[in-house]
Amino acid sequence: MPPPKSDVLPIRSGDDVVRVRQATRARAIEIGLSLVDQTKIITAASELARNTLDYGGGGEVAIEVVQAGARRGVRLAFQDKGPGIPDIAKALTDHYTTGGGLGLGLGGAKRLSNEFHIESTPGVGTRVVIARWK
Repeated sequence: MPPPKSDVLPIRSGDDVVRVRQATRARAIEIGLSLVDQTKIITAASELARNTLDYGGGGEVAIEVVQAGARRGVRLAFQDKGPGIPDIAKALTDHYTTGGGLGLGLGGAKRLSNEFHIESTPGVGTRVVIARWK
């Protein structure tokens, strides 16, 4: 089996958020995700990339095609060195926001993903890993 194909993209500007969406779409198409599943992973990626930029002060995402037995998926790992999230449970609550948004980004990304994991340490940064499986 060939090694997983992985891209690491910086997230420093709005243009980078667009590049994250494009790269996510390319990987989703590559593994044959349905249009609905493509839309879900791209939307989640867009939300998390925007959060990485707006709340984390920028960072990066690793995008890779992964395989578990016969299943293939797209996994994205977002990392920033921002202020961190002091209360993850509260941050995942719909309509909770520390900014001017709707407060649906993190919870929405979780609902759109087959896998969702978040680690955050105040003053250190945040890491969010999502995956969508075919």
